[in-house]
Amino acid sequence: MMMTMETGVENLFGRVDAEVIVDALVDTGWIVLPEFLPLEPVRELREQAQAQWAAGEFHAAGIGRGQALGVDESVRGDQVQWLERAEDGSLAAYQAFIEDLRLSLNQALYLGLFEFESHFAVYPPGAFYRRHLDNFRGTSARLVTAVLYLNEDWKEADCGQLRLYTNGSDGGEYVDVFPQAGTLVLFRSSRFWHEVLPARRERFSLTGWLRARGSVV
Repeated sequence: MMMTMETGVENLFGRVDAEVIVDALVDTGWIVLPEFLPLEPVRELREQAQAQWAAGEFHAAGIGRGQALGVDESVRGDQVQWLERAEDGSLAAYQAFIEDLRLSLNQALYLGLFEFESHFAVYPPGAFYRRHLDNFRGTSARLVTAVLYLNEDWKEADCGQLRLYTNGSDGGEYVDVFPQAGTLVLFRSSRFWHEVLPARRERFSLTGWLRARGSVV
């Protein structure tokens, strides 16, 4: 079953009401914010990602962690470039928004979030990421996933949608989110199975996780 969601959140960068996001993460556990980021900062972020991609600074995304870390293109085919804290520009502004959100979530939900890790990701045409949860096996440090899309003029025929299984299992009801420029998706990392379907064109995003201090389950 496919579901859709619309939101009336104001689409000015940095002026999204954190309470709307907090309430959604408490209620449904996920939220989609179309046009969260206007085109000018989206283009700046996309150009930054493309420049690093062209310079060969991305690397194949791995599966697992530590000694078990490996690359398996039958599971995921994206390339990533991990990000440090920015001093200025649109990346710094986005990171500042996420920091404000971290404080709001800690105040409202006592999550103990203490850092944000993130990377640019590119899916070449045909690449995908099979159904998964956003925590390594045996850990529960990643609590909130945030995905910001950087692709102008994306059409449904381009495919490449994020499929988020909204019933908390690895099947059943889902919402499809196309990676249109400026769309922001947030969800509880350990609760929602999701996958990235193959795209017909190059697909860029800025993907990150609000983390608690590393915990083992």
